[in-house]
Amino acid sequence: MGHKVNPVCLRLEISRDWRSRWFVPTKKQYLQALHEDRKIREYLAKELSSAAVARVDIERSAEKIRVVIHTARPGMLIGRRGENIQRLQETIQKIVGLQQQLKIDYVEITNPAIDAQLIAASLAFQLEKRIAFRRAMKRVLQQAMESGAKGIRVVCDGRLAGAEMTRREVYRAGTVPLSTLRARVDFGMATAHTTAGCIGTKVWVCRPEDWVSMERTRELAVSSSKAAADREPSRPIVAGSA
Repeated sequence: MGHKVNPVCLRLEISRDWRSRWFVPTKKQYLQALHEDRKIREYLAKELSSAAVARVDIERSAEKIRVVIHTARPGMLIGRRGENIQRLQETIQKIVGLQQQLKIDYVEITNPAIDAQLIAASLAFQLEKRIAFRRAMKRVLQQAMESGAKGIRVVCDGRLAGAEMTRREVYRAGTVPLSTLRARVDFGMATAHTTAGCIGTKVWVCRPEDWVSMERTRELAVSSSKAAADREPSRPIVAGSA
């Protein structure tokens, strides 16, 4: 039996970070924050469908909410004189409530050819435009390898080319070590709504490793914490105290 897990969830706290970063003390507040995050992501996915949005990160504090949009087309996100981002700010503010201070930031994706979510969305868009699936899959493979990816794997599943029976096509190039946790494997999926039915696309991209820099950063953090503990004066032990 195969045990298939999401490559992003498998690498949390190793080479990836959570897309929602917040903490609430009660179950009621947790459910409210969870539903708000879902509504925000669904609204942004609908409004920014043509802005090449890869992911949305949400950070919460006591009275502040920060929404970070990772996009390859920041011009379409901002709009003329900031009209689009202002409209997004007003709508999201209604979702989270007026008592929360909202801030929307964006991060530009400089190399969209090796972003798995953008590749999957691009492949689904090409399938909806009736482009031959083999040509589209080979094109994204070539673009990713030319842009510096170590490996890429692309899967299309459904009624490909309008066939009566569904089938699964897999193309790969380079190396995609899914069992190596130190590998920077990015995962994305999208759905193409065609006249013959829905076609699912999945993309795995192995990016160049920066494990040495991550390990160095972790070692510096550990050494600084140890140094701080050594500088702290030790407390005297009082007999009979709990």
